[in-house]
Formats: sequence, structure tokens, C-alpha cells
Amino acid sequence: MSQEYVIKMPDIGEGIVEVEVVAWRVAVGETIAEDQIVADVMTDKATVEIPSPVAGQVLQLGGEAGELMRVGAALIRIAVGEGVKPSPAAPLAAPAPAASRAEARAEPVRRPHQPEQTASAQQLAERPIASPSLRRRAWEAGVDLQALRPSGPGGRIMQADLDAFLAQGGAKLPPPRPVAAPAPAPAPRATSPDDETPLRITGLRRVIAKKMQESKRRIPHFSYVEEVDMTELEALRQRLNSQHGAARGKLTVLPFLVRALSRALADFPQINARLDDEAGVLTRYRRVHLGIATQTDAGLMVPVLRDAGELDLWACAAEIARLAEVARQGRATRDELSGSTITLSSLGALGGIVSTPVINHPEVAIVGVNRMVLRPMMVGGQVVARQMMNLSSSFDHRVVDGQDAARFIQAVRALLESPAQLFID
Repeated sequence: MSQEYVIKMPDIGEGIVEVEVVAWRVAVGETIAEDQIVADVMTDKATVEIPSPVAGQVLQLGGEAGELMRVGAALIRIAVGEGVKPSPAAPLAAPAPAASRAEARAEPVRRPHQPEQTASAQQLAERPIASPSLRRRAWEAGVDLQALRPSGPGGRIMQADLDAFLAQGGAKLPPPRPVAAPAPAPAPRATSPDDETPLRITGLRRVIAKKMQESKRRIPHFSYVEEVDMTELEALRQRLNSQHGAARGKLTVLPFLVRALSRALADFPQINARLDDEAGVLTRYRRVHLGIATQTDAGLMVPVLRDAGELDLWACAAEIARLAEVARQGRATRDELSGSTITLSSLGALGGIVSTPVINHPEVAIVGVNRMVLRPMMVGGQVVARQMMNLSSSFDHRVVDGQDAARFIQAVRALLESPAQLFID
């Protein structure tokens, strides 16, 4: 005799109360084995695979891909044991409505502010009521509509009112200037259903949207941009790659940036920090756990380079490459995607001149790297070609003052422009 087994949405930890079903790995009616993956679910940290602890036949799924489900809700119902399938049971409880899901973090409803009526609004209210054709006729006749006595409902001026005014020889305005006829509007382009592609925001893209909105809503950002002369560092990087690249791997600019940030942060502990704004607690960190913003096919992810200041250039480069690879393959663990104390963002060759990166909440700073370009600069009274790069950084103004932000970036700049200092203890 077969029985029913219900897999519930597990408690993945970190205070998470709802989880998104990213994809189902099984379908209703399918026979599954013990430990077979039945669903992929996503928190705001990572995607987690849910295995089945039993073998059996899938009777019912708890929702569609893209839906949010509360922890403890019925995820999937399975028939186990020998014999015929059990009779259909009542449908699994639907996910809680949006209002219920948000109840724990709901805010009081704020009614829109009703401004007092302005002088412009009063003028609009006092504007005579008349049809467009009557306004055109009065304009051509040089008649001010304010001079007419309306007889229509609600104070509306009628054609007969204008006729009566003209018949009585009412005062007229100066003759209007001739106006060229307006150019005909272009014919609207025919549309078809193929012109529009509605896409539901789910999975990582929904997580990104939620985090970006939360960061901009909760953090008063301000940005600071500084240019850096990277000529000496680039020469050093090329020499190191020429001498050691074949055996130890090629170095990009990122490991040097990581080293410069880690060293500068030692003197600015208020920037290597996380702010719990609900509890009103700022936690400063001695060690630097650097988030590396990484673009993947699914969207932006931020794996964490732990103890960044303790790594040499090649170890740093190797770990950055490994983290980027697991992030792009969707294999990054929750630990690899959490716990950063400050974030580094770089678009590489697409970095542009200036950017305004969004802080990775609850951190208080993010350093953005722009494109390196060869530019003419004045050095010792001479115009010379130099490798220049901008750092575009954003800070949480609640805990980082503008002067401290500027001094921090200037410290990073000094280390990059004199790269020998990066290796002096």
C-alpha cells in the first residue's frame, strides 16, 4: 500500500523566511530515486539544490518556477511504497499572498503629500471653458474669451455666446500673426505581437533588482572620482608577466588594486565596515573580505575574496579567477557569496570614464574601476603619454565623511602610482 510523503521547503538559515523556486527538476507523474534533485531554489545568497529523501512517484508540485514560497510550506508531494497510487488529495497550499509575505517587513502606508494650490494651478482653474473649435474661432476673430459671458452648463462658453459678442461689436484683440500650418504628424508604425516580449523577472535577476532597490532606498550614496597615473604599475605588471607569466600565470591589474585597497583600509577602519541600520550598529573589520563584482549570464554576482590583504599577487589572481568561474557556472556556495566587508567593481575595457557604483548593502563603500587609457599629461613641464585610469567610488554618507572618503582614495592612488610601496611592510 503506497503512502504520501511531503517534502517541505527547508530552512536554509540566516533568518530567511521565503525562498524562490528557480526550476523544477521533476514533473508530475515522474518516478524519482532517493537523493535525486527535485528542485533548485534561490535565496538572496545562492542557489540551493533540494534532494528527495525518498524514492517514489511525483504527485504534485507546490508551485510554479519563479514563485516565492515560505519556509516550511509543502514543496512537493510524492507517493512512496508499493501498490497503486493514492487517491488525489487536496491541492497543496498556495504560496502566501504578497501582502502576507511582506507582513514582517511592511511599512506604514504613506499617503501622497497634497500640496497647496499654486498660482499656476489657480490660473488653470480660472481659464475659460470652451471647445477647441470655439477657441480657434475666437483667436481668429481677435476675441479674448475672458470677455465673454458663458451660458453653457458649468460655465462653458458656447458658440452662441461668441456670436452674440461679435454681433454687439465687442472689443477685439490686435489681429493675430499668421501661423504656419503644423507639419502633419508621421503615421504611426504598425505594431504586432512580435514587437513586444514580456519577461517575468525571476531567479537571480529578481534578487539583483531587490538588492539594488534596497541599497538605493536605505543608503544615502555619495560618489568621489579620482584619476590615477598607472604608468609605473603597468610597466611593473608587464615585467612580472614577462618573467613569471609562463610558470605562475598572467597578472591583470586587479591583484594590484586588491593589494592597494587592503593596505589603505588599515588606516580607514570606518570604510572596511558593515552597518546594521535597523539595530544602529556599525561593525568595523580588521581583515579585508573583498567582494568582487562579477558579471554572469544570469546577472551580477559578488563572490568574496577572503583575507584579501594576506594573499600575494599570484595567489590573489588565482583566487579571483576561481571565484569568477564558479560564479559564472552557478556553482558558488552561500559562503562564497556572503560576508564581504567592501566591494570592488570593474567593467574592464568597458569601464568608461566615470561611473556611480551602487553600494552592496550592508557595506558602506564600493570602489569602481574605470577603463585605462593612454593620455597626454604634463610631467615636469613636458607633455608626455601616460597610462591613466579613474577610480569612481561610492560611500555611505551616514558613516563616511567626504573628507575621509577623499583621503582614502588618495591613499589608494599613492600606492598605485608608486607600486614599490605595495611590497614594503
